[in-house]
Amino acid sequence: MGRGDLTDEQWAVLEPLLPRGARAGRPPVWARRQLIDGIRFRVRTGVPWRDVPAEYGPWSRVYDLFRRWQRNGTWQRIITRLQSLADARGAITWDLSVDSTVCRAHQHAAGARKHGDLQKERRAASSRSLATMGWGGRAAGSLPSFTWQWSRGGSLCRSW
Repeated sequence: MGRGDLTDEQWAVLEPLLPRGARAGRPPVWARRQLIDGIRFRVRTGVPWRDVPAEYGPWSRVYDLFRRWQRNGTWQRIITRLQSLADARGAITWDLSVDSTVCRAHQHAAGARKHGDLQKERRAASSRSLATMGWGGRAAGSLPSFTWQWSRGGSLCRSW
C-alpha cells in the first residue's frame, strides 16, 4: 500500500458507492481498489497516464475505468454521495466568503462603455485633418497608410 492509497476505513465507505458489475463470468484481473488507487495517484501527482506505476494495474486499464466513469456520471454520483455523508456527520462547513481584492476583470474589460448601444457613432476624420496627419491614422474609407504616393496617381519619382 502506497502513501496516498486508500486506507481500509476509506475503502469501507467508498466500496458501497461503486457501481456493481452487471456481467457474470470470469472475475476481473485487477481489483477495483487497485485501479481507483491508480486513478488517485495520477490525479494527485499529475503524471501522464502512461507513467502510472504498474502496481496499480496497466495504465490503459486505469485510464479506461476513469474515462468510462467520467462519461456515465459515476464520479459525480460518488462525490455527491460522499458530500452528503460528510454533511450529515457535520464534517463540512458550508460558509462561503469571497474576497473582492482577488477578483479581477479581464484586461479587455477596462474602459468599456456601460451603454455602448446607446452611444453615437464617432465621425470619421475630415479630409482637412488627413493632410495634417501625414502617415498617421487614416479615416474609414481612405487608402491604407502603406500605399505609396505613385500608386495614388502621383509620379514615381518626384525629385527628378
